[in-house]
Amino acid sequence: MTTTATEWDARTADAVATAIATLSGRRLAVLTGAGVSTDSGIPDYRGEGAPVRTPMTVEQFLSSDASRRRYWVGSHLGWKAFAAAEPNAGHRALAELEQRGLSTGVITQNVDGLHVRAGSRRVVELHGTMRRVFCTHCGQVFDRRDLARRVEEDNPWIRVPENVPLGPDGDVLPESTDGFRIPACTVCGGMLKPDVVFFGEFIPAEKFREAEQLVHTSEALLVAGSSLVVNSGIRLLERARRRRLPVVIVNRGMTRGDGRASVKIDAGTSEVLRALADALPAVG
Repeated sequence: MTTTATEWDARTADAVATAIATLSGRRLAVLTGAGVSTDSGIPDYRGEGAPVRTPMTVEQFLSSDASRRRYWVGSHLGWKAFAAAEPNAGHRALAELEQRGLSTGVITQNVDGLHVRAGSRRVVELHGTMRRVFCTHCGQVFDRRDLARRVEEDNPWIRVPENVPLGPDGDVLPESTDGFRIPACTVCGGMLKPDVVFFGEFIPAEKFREAEQLVHTSEALLVAGSSLVVNSGIRLLERARRRRLPVVIVNRGMTRGDGRASVKIDAGTSEVLRALADALPAVG
């Protein structure tokens, strides 16, 4: 259940008021993590009660048919629920901040595409997106929805369960992968890979430069729903600190950046982002 602003304790209310005062009159860049999407039904990676995560490495995916089979079965089983997730109040608040000229855009560590669906126009998806799949041989790009239909045609026995408990990456631990036909590129027959950064894989340099540019053209950094454990996030925070920009962090629980933040708000992102969008005045 989402906490409303009227239910905040005095400490949280004071922190939100301080954040509003800190950000007022400044155009801000936004960095988001998995905590922004928990109110849309997608689990967090590291928050309290988060499911145990055993991410597949890029080396496993690329080198093993068995690993690819396990990935595609689990990913397909979770795809229906993952794709059905809707933007929440936090996503919509950030889109509103951009539309009003208060935000230069969103840098996200999430692969769910919910910022785009909420109306944000400038979104840097650091870790890619589950919406696309590409061929590692010829580079052909496919829509994930089309691939899902093809997977079911090639594997008519597979059944997507209802109300399936998702993993943070939008997947489900499969009971069996026996007989599953791994999807291949329809152009050249090559290996398909989701357009996401796997564990052990580097963020494309041009993507990180785009994120740095957002921070560079801003006057403050707002971090929402990220524990900043992933190095890309902490590097962007350091870029802001070097320019002496104020940093506001909104996250349930501790983050690696708490000691470097101008303001830390230990609360849910949906209600806090909504409060910020309602309170921040236009930038002159």
